[in-house]
Parts: sequence; C-alpha cells; structure tokens
Amino acid sequence: MGENMVTLSICGEERSYPCGTSFLKIAEEYQERYPDDIVLVVYNNRLRELGKTVQCDGTLEFLTTADKTGKKAYRRSTTLLMQKAVFNLWGKNGVTVRVMHSIGQGYYCELMQKTDGGVERIAVTEEQLAELKSEMYRIVLLDLEIEKRNMNTDDAIALFRELGMTDKEKLFRYRRNSRVNIYVLDHYKDYFYGFMVPSTGYLRYYDVIGYEDGFMLMFPDKDTRQVATFEPSVKLFQTLKHSREWGRMLEIGTIGALNDVIAEGRMQEVILTQEALFEEKIGNLAQSIVQSGDKKFIMIAGPSSSGKTTFSHRLAIQLSAKGLKPHPFPLDDYYVNRDLCPKDENGEYDLECLEALDVELFNHDMNELLAGRRVNLPTFNFKTGKREYKDRYMQLGKEDVLVIEGIHGLNDKLSYSLPTESKFRIYISALTQLNIDEHNCLPTTDGRMIRRIVRDARTRGTCAKDTIAMWDSVRRGEERYIFPFQEGADVMFNSALIYELAVLKMYAEPLLFAIDKECTEYLEAKRLLKFLDYFLPMPSESIGQNSILREFIGGSCFHV
Repeated sequence: MGENMVTLSICGEERSYPCGTSFLKIAEEYQERYPDDIVLVVYNNRLRELGKTVQCDGTLEFLTTADKTGKKAYRRSTTLLMQKAVFNLWGKNGVTVRVMHSIGQGYYCELMQKTDGGVERIAVTEEQLAELKSEMYRIVLLDLEIEKRNMNTDDAIALFRELGMTDKEKLFRYRRNSRVNIYVLDHYKDYFYGFMVPSTGYLRYYDVIGYEDGFMLMFPDKDTRQVATFEPSVKLFQTLKHSREWGRMLEIGTIGALNDVIAEGRMQEVILTQEALFEEKIGNLAQSIVQSGDKKFIMIAGPSSSGKTTFSHRLAIQLSAKGLKPHPFPLDDYYVNRDLCPKDENGEYDLECLEALDVELFNHDMNELLAGRRVNLPTFNFKTGKREYKDRYMQLGKEDVLVIEGIHGLNDKLSYSLPTESKFRIYISALTQLNIDEHNCLPTTDGRMIRRIVRDARTRGTCAKDTIAMWDSVRRGEERYIFPFQEGADVMFNSALIYELAVLKMYAEPLLFAIDKECTEYLEAKRLLKFLDYFLPMPSESIGQNSILREFIGGSCFHV
C-alpha cells in the first residue's frame, strides 16, 4: 500500500503531503515567499507550532514574526533563551532572573540572588551584560531545539517546587486542566503562556541593555530583522515601579498570589486598601493642581479603556473638596462636521487624527475663557454629524478650572496657543501590577481589551467578536496619537486594580465563548479565555460605586 497522503490548501494552491509531515518542513518550502521568518501556522483555524505534524486535509496559513501572534512567540522564545543563558552563567551561584515589565519594544528584567533570608535583587554590571549577550549568542549559534513536553499538572507543580519557581507552583495549584505543557531548552525547564519557535537558531535579533538596576531585553519592532532602539520612558518606569510596590505591600505580585487571597476569603480588605490608595493618590494630585495656583486647563489623555471618565469625575470631586470649581469638558464637542472629517486609507472617517478636531476654534474659545470672557461653547451632535450651539455659555472665575478629557489632550499641537503655565497634563493608563509568574509579564493591552469587551457589550450592544476585530485599529491610533506624548505629562496615573481581571472574568468569559470557531477572531478569543482561566472568579458585590471598575461592569454612581 502507498503512503497516506493529505491535501492542503496553501497560499491559494492545493498541495499533497504524506500524513505526518511536520509544519516545519512545509514552512521551509514556502519561506522564500515571505520577507519575515515563519514561526507558527494556522492549521484548520487552529494555531500550531512548527514541530507539530499534518494529520488530515485542510487549510494551512503561515504566521511570521511580522504578525502579532508570531511576534509574541518570538519574544517568548527569546525570553527563554535569556533565562537559559542566565542559568548557564550564574545558576550554580543561586542567581535567577525576573521579567518585570514590558516597556516599549522590550522587557525590563532584574537579576535576583537567593539568600538565607529569601531573594534579593542584585545590581547588574556592564561585565555581566557582556557575558549574558555572549552566552545568548553562543546558544543561538548552536540552534538548540526548544522542546515541548506535556505532563501531569501535579507533576508540574512538584517540578517547579523543586526548581524553586514558587510563582509557577502557585499558578498551577488553581489550574483546572489535568495536563500542562512545559518547554525544555538543553535540560532547562520552564512554563510559558503561549507557543514557541522550534529552535534557538530563529532568535537572531535581540539586544541586552543596562537600565536602572536591571537590564532591557530588546526585540525588533516593525522591521523584524532590526532590534528596536531603546528609548527610556522615565515616568512610565517610575509609575510601573510604584505600582509594583503597591502589589508588594498587598503581598500580591502574581496571579497565583491573587488566587491565594481570593481562595482564603481575604479580598474585602484588599479592595478597601487599594481604593484607599487610589483616593489618596487622586487627592494628592488635586492638591498639586491647587498649589500650582494658575492652572485653568486640566488635560487628561490615555489609551482606550483606561477609565478616563471615572477618573475625571473622581478628580473633579477632589478638586471641589479643595475649593476649586471643576467643569468636565469633552474634546469630542470640537469635532469638525463629518463632511469635513479626514478619511483613512480605507476610506473611513478618521475620527482619531488631530485634524478631526477644529483646533483653531478650540484655541480661540479657550483663550477667550482664559481672558475672562463669556463664551458660547459648542456641542457635537453625533446623530447628525454636525456641531451645534445650544446657549451653553461659560465664563471662568478665579476658582473655575476645565477638566478636559480627550485623545489629543497631551499633544501641544491641540492647545498650541495656550500658555504652558495654564495647563496641567495627566496621562492615565491601566498598567497592571500583576505578573503571570516570574518569567511571564501580563500584557497591559490584554487587560484593557477585556475591559472594553465587557463595557461595549453592556453599553453599546457590541459583541466581543466586533470589539476584537477593531482592536488592532484602536491600537494603531494609540501608537500614533497617545503613546508618543505620555512622557510629556506632568503626572502619570495607573488606573489598574490588582484584582480587576478576577472580576472581569465572570463578565468576559460568556462573551468570548459566544464567538464561533469559524470566525477570524476565534483564535484571539481562545487565547483570552486561556488567559482568564488562570484567575479564580471574584464576585463584584464588594466593588464600590465610585470604583473605576464600575465604568466597565456597570453600577457606577457616575454617568459613564
């Protein structure tokens, strides 16, 4: 009998292969058609690693390091490479590495030294960085296999306890699945949230750069064969560091630690403590504004689902308590009429570009207000797509301040004619202080996407499929119009709650399960469901009415 053959539809053509042919072998045949390295495949709408094999007829698509999913696999695998190099160099001396935060196109990492009293951070020297880079390069040249092993969850718990990876031990303690995948690189074992490349030979583009007490592990950006330039984000780093200290104070730094607190019934205290910390921080921020004395325009901007609206209300209350008269002021009212709005490359109205706003009118009205004159402010009618005037007069007295919220709030081109000393700029984002474990940092964009899925389903009737479909476009807008201006803010505010994903899980899971397996968005929905599966669920009854989380799950005392 002849060999069993399967027929695959690849790049618009039908190809036959022996059953059991690896995706790696097929990818090698097609690699020259792609400018970027193929690292994963989608086989019959299921994501697969290149080490897997074809078993039946179907469709096959290739994912490269230019694709979002491929890029994540590359970064994950490079992180494992870095860990292995650290282990080879200093593991016998009790030195390990922790992946702390994602900053720009890299991960901030710290070296940790095991001591009798626990674990302490050690400052990284230039000599150590040179050694680390050299060892990583050596492992890349060896092109060692990154092997996946499937094992019993209880065995994995015992393994990571023995290896001293206590964060992973805790993580798996709450895992429902009886099996778990781990990865092995030259006898070094670890767990990763997501798929990997087949071998270290794929990992040619990275850099290691000293930063603060640790180092940045840098990756490529849009050019997948060129490591991105590291641009230090001092305010962002300090905000992340401060949030991490909050987590340490609450003794919740990872998902496993959060699950421990939920399981032990101790969440009420954590909720009250974090909300108290939030209120204190917002109060201190209001005090800074009052003490500056001459601020009339509080400019607030941040990416999607950062909780800007609730934050604006809570800041306004604190400003009122300190003797000022704050007025909420949405920039959306300064949209140009729809027929004048610029269009994007797809012919759709580009509502996120600066030119979608009437910048000249905004500056004219704000300068009139600053001069103490009475101004009739516009209102934008979203149904007609036109600006209207409804006798909405305003005049600023000594105590009056405008709390202006909008995507371009931090861009000086928006408020180019207003005196710098009249503006106080606030950047807000949900920068989660949780990590999955010591080597897997939790992507802040996932937290914001889950917030938006829950909110849009509740307030706009938008299904999770549509929210996921538009997310890449939302992210492109943020990268163009928000992130470049974040370091110019006077203050950064982190709106992430340490327990929010445990609460959002109960709202998001049914919405994600509703996405059909045949949909393009199914793979992303499946990834998010796997991510949420790490969390124990937490009921929302104890969440206060003024909490930022209420903006997404409902029940807020504010009009959001």
